[in-house]
Amino acid sequence: MAYDFTAELWEWEGKAAWHFVTVPVDVSDEIAARMEGFTRGFGSVRVRVTVGGSHWATSVFPDSSREAYILPMKKAVREAENLRVGTATRVHLELVDLRP
Repeated sequence: MAYDFTAELWEWEGKAAWHFVTVPVDVSDEIAARMEGFTRGFGSVRVRVTVGGSHWATSVFPDSSREAYILPMKKAVREAENLRVGTATRVHLELVDLRP
């Protein structure tokens, strides 16, 4: 199952400089329903991601404060795609461990 969406890049407010995009609530709800009982540590779901010309494997994580999954955006991708905090980012996200 794959999803396409646009979301703004944001920075985690903490000691580390983690950057994320928030998966839209409707997409997050669908992922949660499809993966119920099959999530990994911390409720994570393994995904393959494409942003621009960059492709990588990672996991999305549930964020209760946003009531949605969040997708980490690694530095190499941010630099390759010239992404900055506040940038609207087009994301193609594919579930890896899809259950029937």
